[in-house]
Amino acid sequence: MKDDTVSETKACDLLARLFKSRGFAITRNVMFREYGVEFHADGWDSKARVGFEFLTSEDDDHDDLTLAEYQTLMAAQKRGELSLFIIDEVEPLSAADLLRSAAEFLDERARATARTASRSGKRPAPRKKRAAKRPAKRVAARPKPAKKKPGKRPRRKA
Repeated sequence: MKDDTVSETKACDLLARLFKSRGFAITRNVMFREYGVEFHADGWDSKARVGFEFLTSEDDDHDDLTLAEYQTLMAAQKRGELSLFIIDEVEPLSAADLLRSAAEFLDERARATARTASRSGKRPAPRKKRAAKRPAKRVAARPKPAKKKPGKRPRRKA
């Protein structure tokens, strides 16, 4: 193992932060049971149907998720039914490489979601905008009363 290789715990912490920063409500260590597949997902947002799994021998994940189950999940992913970022410890990654790969995965998911929405005629839900600060109301200036001009006084004749 390389010195800069990230551990499963650290990798899952990094991924959870990244997915949350992209707007997903990630729950850690969730039992995933769909499509005849059952395993503990390291992170999963059940509403958005997005998550991640870091396969390591340390947690016997390779036995938990078989090749056939992996293929079943990837078929569901191709149909657009879920998005699951799966990393295998066989190819050691640094934290930077892991985050770059995960960001690319999330970017591709966003593009695919936009394509699907445009094909179906649906528009993607708009992002919430911050309320714009409104300028203070301007009050129309009231005309000032005219100053009294000293009138011409008649001159007194002496």
